[in-house]
Amino acid sequence: MTEQILLTGITGFIAKHVALKLLGAGYSVRGTVRRLDRTEEVRAALRPHLKAEALERLTFAACDLESDMGWDDAMGGITTLVHTASPFPIALPKDEMTLIRPARDGTLRVMKVAHAAGVKRIVLTSSTAAVQNGRQGVLSEDDWCDPAVAGVSAYAKSKVLAERAAWQFAISAAQALTVINPGFVLGPPLDGNFGSSIGVVKRILAGRDPMLPLIGFVCVDVRDVAEMHLRAVQRPETAGKRYMAAAGSLTMPQMGAILKAAYPARRIPTWTAPKFALQVLALFDAQIRAILPSVGQLVEASNARAVAEMGMEFIAPDAALLASAEWLVRNGGV
Repeated sequence: MTEQILLTGITGFIAKHVALKLLGAGYSVRGTVRRLDRTEEVRAALRPHLKAEALERLTFAACDLESDMGWDDAMGGITTLVHTASPFPIALPKDEMTLIRPARDGTLRVMKVAHAAGVKRIVLTSSTAAVQNGRQGVLSEDDWCDPAVAGVSAYAKSKVLAERAAWQFAISAAQALTVINPGFVLGPPLDGNFGSSIGVVKRILAGRDPMLPLIGFVCVDVRDVAEMHLRAVQRPETAGKRYMAAAGSLTMPQMGAILKAAYPARRIPTWTAPKFALQVLALFDAQIRAILPSVGQLVEASNARAVAEMGMEFIAPDAALLASAEWLVRNGGV
């Protein structure tokens, strides 16, 4: 009998790639969606990349992280839970609990149902936002974000509180938990529903801003993130550990320079914006207001554990960036 995996939030940018990896490796996947009218969107995104037999192993369940309805049925016959569902906005919400509640409480809801159903193996998608702690130097899996520190974004709070809660519950319930902490996720989407990270690339390609803020991102290709989820499922020895999904770092001005070299005819910004100009623009632009606290921070992270224990060979950040841009240009995204 084919092993059955529950993949939450299957309509997401990362989750679609995870589904592709799992189905391609022979697993059966039951994906959760908030609305069943989005199931064909997922099938259409995966269909060009899979044999018909693999796509037949994909089913769906209607579930919402903020409701108990549907989760018991969704967990039936499941051997492994891969929990990717969590909001990731560019602009900060007015009420941070709109991010924190579904991330933290939703993670606990799903893990409790999995425990009741006898599911012992869990792979959780967290973020480098749960790792970043404001210190200088190279971050590793031993680092944790402190949500009590002033200036920590609602998104970072949602990720660290959800991951902390997951570890606490996994220990108490004797669940074998592996956590993947991706950085800023680049690479080619499988369809037009690609979320916030590719939206940043789209904004740069479109030349929306005359200058770019000096913000550094720990970058990773979505195909590598999906591969790490697959390897976590396949390797029981990864349980009890976090793994940084990180290929290297790029600043936004570096992104602009890379994209300008690849698309010289486009009006792509490459200049670095002074902070005082960003402070003025932030009065009128919610996305700039959201990134303002991060200006001047150049973050780096180690992928040594993923390389040593998962055998990962990461796609370089500039290649991941160009793959994002190529997809957007080819598919009329800009």
